[in-house]
Amino acid sequence: MNHNKPILGIKDKPSSVQWLTLSLQHLFAMFGATVLVPYLIGLSPAVALISSGLGTVAFLLITKFKVPAYLGSSFAFIAPVIAAKELGGPGAAMIGTFIAGIVYGIVALCIKKVGYRWIMNILPPIVVGPVIMVIGLGLAGTAVNQAMNNPTTQEYSLLYFSVALVTLLATILFTMFGKGVFSFIPILAGIIVGYIYALVAGVVNFQPVLDAKWVEMPDFIFPFVDYDININTAILALFIPVAIVTLAEHIGHQLVLSKVVGKDYIKDPGLHRSILGDGTATMISGLMGGPPKTTYGENIGVLAITRVYSVYILAGAAVLAILFGFIGKVTALINSIPAPVMGGVSILLFGIIASSGLRILVDAKMDFSKNRNLVIASVILVTGIGGASIHFGEQFKLEGMALAAILGVILNLALPGKEKVSDDLFEEAIDVKETK
Repeated sequence: MNHNKPILGIKDKPSSVQWLTLSLQHLFAMFGATVLVPYLIGLSPAVALISSGLGTVAFLLITKFKVPAYLGSSFAFIAPVIAAKELGGPGAAMIGTFIAGIVYGIVALCIKKVGYRWIMNILPPIVVGPVIMVIGLGLAGTAVNQAMNNPTTQEYSLLYFSVALVTLLATILFTMFGKGVFSFIPILAGIIVGYIYALVAGVVNFQPVLDAKWVEMPDFIFPFVDYDININTAILALFIPVAIVTLAEHIGHQLVLSKVVGKDYIKDPGLHRSILGDGTATMISGLMGGPPKTTYGENIGVLAITRVYSVYILAGAAVLAILFGFIGKVTALINSIPAPVMGGVSILLFGIIASSGLRILVDAKMDFSKNRNLVIASVILVTGIGGASIHFGEQFKLEGMALAAILGVILNLALPGKEKVSDDLFEEAIDVKETK
């Protein structure tokens, strides 16, 4: 826990040079992951950048400029977005994204009315940990296929696999041994190294970058213009369970951020405000064709390293992200990244997601000698990774991670021996000394 005096406090205004350089630092920290998600799910990276900037500004406004956080693309929604696109095209994915934001809003309203401890009783570590493991492991096939196969022929290619392995190795090295600026942009640094190797290997088509305009309108996807609103049970079944689970991720980020900054964000401005801010950012993204949003651990890491907590810096990063989204050559450069480069990075990223689920269980000291915990985790893992599904007619289908999450919640509530959340849980987790 960092009790060192901040270099810049929450409301401190930086100088012009500090503002630009520190905002760029946060932009680079989130850039790799934020553009990777739309790349993987077939959405516009430019729109992802713009929506992340607008979403972050909305989050800062809703939290009264008290919470220094950046909101980028959420990895948890990759599978639901892909499935929704297969059902009804990009429009279906955007409807689902907007619905996920509404779920956040409903939960925020409930927390405002009755407090926040109830949600941890529904989503304890024994449910959230295995579900997050399912999110990461369920995407393992996507990462490996991108890494090994020629995207044109979908056949195994040693050349393409070598690009993925170089990218993976570089990302691991930056993650383990990166110093200074490289310590908080290992993903972006790994992508750059992989891209250079791919360029030398001759698997990059750089011509679209040369042909692209400097200023270009991104490929926005607007409701009623590009698609009609058609909400069905299949979309609800894909997005609502994931939104409920990612609420636990949001709470975890707020607890960590509270420790880093030295403020109790669960109480002030309140968990309901940060969840509403997250949901609003996701709804904004859904209205323009971007992926769902979440607060970014990468940027929390930057805050911890630099001890610069000024919300003006985060707002500056948001504005820069919006501007980057309209630079056509940046978008073309992102689109020119070969699939094996992203595959190499994804092998590590998806594995980290799965490992973070395991870490939740370890940190919570879950006792697997208790049959109750063993049963809940086992059912979630096998049904989620195995792709179990329940069909009710042609319209309603509950499958994969969504089904696993619901089964986990039901088992947690139904099986005997459930431990209630202590009234002091959040106070013990945060344990902050208020910084002035």
